[in-house]
Amino acid sequence: MTWTAGPLLGFDTETTGVDVTTDRIVTAALVRRDESGSHVRTWIIDPGVPIPAEAAAIHGVTTEMAQAQGTAPAEALEEIASALAQALIEGVPVVAFNATFDICILEAELARHQLASLSDRIGREVSPVIDPLVLDRAVDRYRRGKRKLVDLCGVYGVGGDGDLHNADVDVIATLDVLAAMTARHPDLAELELTALHAYQAAEHTKWAVNFNSWRESKGLTGPGAGESWLSDHRQIGAGQPTG
Repeated sequence: MTWTAGPLLGFDTETTGVDVTTDRIVTAALVRRDESGSHVRTWIIDPGVPIPAEAAAIHGVTTEMAQAQGTAPAEALEEIASALAQALIEGVPVVAFNATFDICILEAELARHQLASLSDRIGREVSPVIDPLVLDRAVDRYRRGKRKLVDLCGVYGVGGDGDLHNADVDVIATLDVLAAMTARHPDLAELELTALHAYQAAEHTKWAVNFNSWRESKGLTGPGAGESWLSDHRQIGAGQPTG
């Protein structure tokens, strides 16, 4: 039996924007999937700052809604981080689409509220993490077209039960894409989790170097893609290129 049988813990956030150093988490979802099914936990957070209209149009949470329904950030962040840390300590992989964004913004939020980081909680680097975006780039490198979550749902034949950009819907779609991807590429399922984590780190760096070289050849300016998976937050926001 491989890691694909679970348990897996899916994770996603929706935020005030795409800068992990300054933007805030507005909603979050954790979905634990195991042989008994999918178990969903969600949060609405009052970020303490206005939610831009552009962000609210994507995830549907306005400043007024967050103030009326949201949990205080420190309380919600502690619950989210505790659940993630416990899973990682138990060896349960965290699954997140464009994982660097969600991990980095969570770590930034924990620091902002003087809470222990994920790495401090587990006493090592944040692992194992599985990112279907990184895996898709690795196993189907030359496929043309975009690689947003909605695009991968089409590529892997995953239907949706709701609108993407709701954190819980996104997590379930991400877990479904991962299941379909490993069925199509069974060699991924055969990798031990430590090896799979290392494989993704190497593949992300390879992609980022190539992407940055392409940007340079086109005369594009800006920071480009971060070359270190799960820690370098350049060009990783939900609104940034993921192809």
